Amino acid sequence: MKHDAYRALIIEKAKGLGFFHVGFSSANFLNEEAPRLEQWLSDNYNGKMAYMANHFDKRLDPRKLEPGTKTIISLLLNYFPNKTQEDPNAPLIAKYAYGKDYHFVIKEKLNSLLTELREHIGNIQGRAFVDSAPVMDKVWAKKSGLGWIGKNTNLIQPQNGSFFFIAELFVDLEISPDGPIKDYCGTCTRCIDACPTDALSTPYVIDSRKCISYLTIELKDADLPSAFKGKMENWAFGCDICQDICPWNRFSKAHEEKAFEPHPEFLNLSAQDWEQLTEDTFNGLFGKSPLKRTKFNGMKRNIQFLKKDH
Repeated sequence: MKHDAYRALIIEKAKGLGFFHVGFSSANFLNEEAPRLEQWLSDNYNGKMAYMANHFDKRLDPRKLEPGTKTIISLLLNYFPNKTQEDPNAPLIAKYAYGKDYHFVIKEKLNSLLTELREHIGNIQGRAFVDSAPVMDKVWAKKSGLGWIGKNTNLIQPQNGSFFFIAELFVDLEISPDGPIKDYCGTCTRCIDACPTDALSTPYVIDSRKCISYLTIELKDADLPSAFKGKMENWAFGCDICQDICPWNRFSKAHEEKAFEPHPEFLNLSAQDWEQLTEDTFNGLFGKSPLKRTKFNGMKRNIQFLKKDH
């Protein structure tokens, strides 16, 4: 039985919670993605992110992750800020990390959405995911027509660019899927040309081991690899180069999510402030932000590495 009558309700409730795009795809095995993922892992492009090789079958088949799932609802939440860091010499922080940790913000919204849907539809089975389980977020968002996966491996939405979070609801309602849209990257190679570490040397494939985001966040080694000296372009946590350079991000508009507003003192930290950062100040400013993933010592490691860069 199709439940398309609920489509408009789901979109309306999701938009009421701040999600600016919603799409639907059928929960089937990802045939096209299976060999790509296998190749990516065999090339060791996941680096030391061993978890990327776990649950291979669940990553490719949502029904194995959450039995009974029939439809995947993909949702996008904007995080593009209206202001950026003031000191041009300060260590750079990726825009997604300016405010409160998105995992908590989005999980709360998804749980509210599920509650609302149950009130209107009845006892539907559903599970919320935010970048915290073996779910191929970008692939499902692409399948549901929310954008295409660009040469920089980010999902690009034609009206809003790529500065957004992707989340999913797995539900046991059968809703007609939205089809994918065309890839509009064309002959553009700006992201590939701009990447200072050659992490995107093959279009549409990222070698995480060379990605500044991986190096500054995921890599837990005591020291960053010396091969990247002089190539980090002052990024201390994450990296936005391949998004900043993307022509589609001229359509990005500032978010309206209070939780993503930065700590009042964060944007005006000077290069010297960062260098003299104490653990107490770090915890006070970033205790609820994604920066806590690197911990204080990881941030100090990154800043020291950048200092040697100059």
